[in-house]
Amino acid sequence: MTDETRSDAQPTEGTPEVPFPGITQVDTDTAVANQEEPPAKLHQDVNIKDVGPCRKKIRVAVDRTDVEGRMREHFSKLVQESNVTGFRPGKAPRRLIEKRFYKEVSDRVKGEVLLASLEQLGEDHDVAPLAPPNIDPEKIELPKVGPLVYEFEVEVRPQFDLPEYRGLRIKRPVKTFNDDDVAEMKRRILNPYGQIVPKEEGTVEVGDVLIADITFRRGEEVIGNLTELKVGVEKRLAFKDGLVRDFAEKLKGARAGDTRVMDVQMSEQAASGTAGQTVQATVEIKDVKTIRPPEMTREFLEQMVGITSADQLDEVARVLLERQLEHQQRRSARLQILERIAAASTWELPRDLLARQARQAMARRMMEMKADGISEQEIEQNRRVLEQNILQTTALTLKEHFVLQKIAEVEKIEVNDADIDEEIERMAEREGISARRVRARLEKEDGIETLMAEMVERKALDLILDTAEYEDVPLEPEQQAGTAPLATVEVQAVPGQMHDVVAETAAETPAEGSESAEASASTSREGQ
Repeated sequence: MTDETRSDAQPTEGTPEVPFPGITQVDTDTAVANQEEPPAKLHQDVNIKDVGPCRKKIRVAVDRTDVEGRMREHFSKLVQESNVTGFRPGKAPRRLIEKRFYKEVSDRVKGEVLLASLEQLGEDHDVAPLAPPNIDPEKIELPKVGPLVYEFEVEVRPQFDLPEYRGLRIKRPVKTFNDDDVAEMKRRILNPYGQIVPKEEGTVEVGDVLIADITFRRGEEVIGNLTELKVGVEKRLAFKDGLVRDFAEKLKGARAGDTRVMDVQMSEQAASGTAGQTVQATVEIKDVKTIRPPEMTREFLEQMVGITSADQLDEVARVLLERQLEHQQRRSARLQILERIAAASTWELPRDLLARQARQAMARRMMEMKADGISEQEIEQNRRVLEQNILQTTALTLKEHFVLQKIAEVEKIEVNDADIDEEIERMAEREGISARRVRARLEKEDGIETLMAEMVERKALDLILDTAEYEDVPLEPEQQAGTAPLATVEVQAVPGQMHDVVAETAAETPAEGSESAEASASTSREGQ
C-alpha cells in the first residue's frame, strides 16, 4: 500500500482541464469567466492511498488562507456593487454585507475552491480516473475556521511500466487463400438469400440445415432438452448460454437418424449452476436439409450484394478474406504486445471494475472490428461469443486499452476533428451510406468517444507495427477459430434464469458516494 502526503504551494501558469469529469454540480461559470489571469496555486495537502486494485482514496486539505482570500475578494466586490435599503449604492457597511450574503458567498467560494483543487490535483499527481469520483459537493460544507477538507475514492488506470515497444519481433500469421477458401466465403455471402430444401442424399456438410433433438447432460444428469430444433451447420454453434467450438467437425459423415455427442462450453451467464462448466450435448439428427443458392441475376446481385456480375463475387470474397486476415494479424500483434507488458509488470483488474467498464470495452472491441472491415454479420456473431464470457472479454480488452493508451500518451498521439471526419467518411464508403448517416448513428449511440478511443489505440498500434520486425508464420487453426463461421440459435441449452454477471457484480459493490460522501461531509467540518 502506498501512502503519499504532499504540500502544494508553488505558482503555476495556465488552467488545466478538469481531470475529474462529472463534478458539474458546482457553479463556477462566473468565476472562470472573471479570471483575467491564471490564479496562483492553492496551498493544499494531498494524501493518496491505495485501497484496492485500480482504486485510490484521496484526502485533500485546502489551507484556510486560500479560502479567506477568495471570501475577501467576493465581499469586496459586493460592498461596491450591492444595493442595500437605507444605504447609498456601494456604501453599505462591510459587516452587514458579510452577514447578509455569507451563505451565497461561501457556496460560491466552495465551488471555486473545489474546482481549482481538483484541477491542481490532476496536474500535480499521477491520478488518471476511469470514472467521476464519488464526490457530492452538496454534502461538503465550508467551515468557518480551519481548512476545507474533502475526501473521495476513485477508480484509476492501473500503474505499470512500459518495456521497449519499438523494434519488437512479432510473429505475423499469413495465409494464401485458395479456390476452396473463396468458394466458402461466397457460400457465406449468399446463404442468407438461399432457399432451404430437402437434402435427398449425402452426409451432413457445412452450410446444411439440421432438424435435431438435443439432450444436455452434466455427467449422468439430464439438465436440458430441445426438440425439433432447426440449426445451421457451421464450424461453431452458439446457444444463448453456451458454445460448441467444433460443431461441424463433430457432425462430419453424419446422416439423418445418426447421433453425435459434443462438448458445450457454458457461459458465465448460464443457469442452474452450470456457469463456466463444460456439459455434453447428444444431438439426434432427425432430418438434413440444404440451402439452394439464389439465382445469380443482375437484379439480385445489384440489390443484395452490390455488384453487377457473378464474376465480381470472387473478387468480393477475396477482399473479405483479406480483411479477415488483416484483422487476425492485428489481433495477434495486440496479444503479443500485451504478453510482453504482462511479463514486465503484473496488474490485476478488480471484478467490479470489469463490470462497470464492460459496455465501453465491448463497444471498443466492436469498433475495432468495424475499423478492420469486418462485416456487420460477423461482428454480430463475434458479439454473441464475446458476451458469453463478458468479464473475461472485458479484462483482455481493457488491458489492451490501457497499454495502447499509455503508449499514445508517451508518444503524444492524438486524434483531432479532421481525423474523425476522415474516419467517418471511410466508414460511410465501406458501408455504402452517407457520412451524415454514419455520424448521426454514432452520436445517437454515444459512439464518437468510443471511435476516438479506438482511433488513438489504432495509431499507437500502427506505430508499434511500423517499427516491428516480422516473422511470418502459418495462420493456425486456433487463430482462425475467432472468425470462423458461427451458427446461432435463440434458445438456451440449460433452462432457467440466466445470470446478468455485469449487473450482479456491480450490485455486490456498495453504491458509490454514500459512505465516502458522508465521510467527506464530516471531515469538512473539522475545525468548526
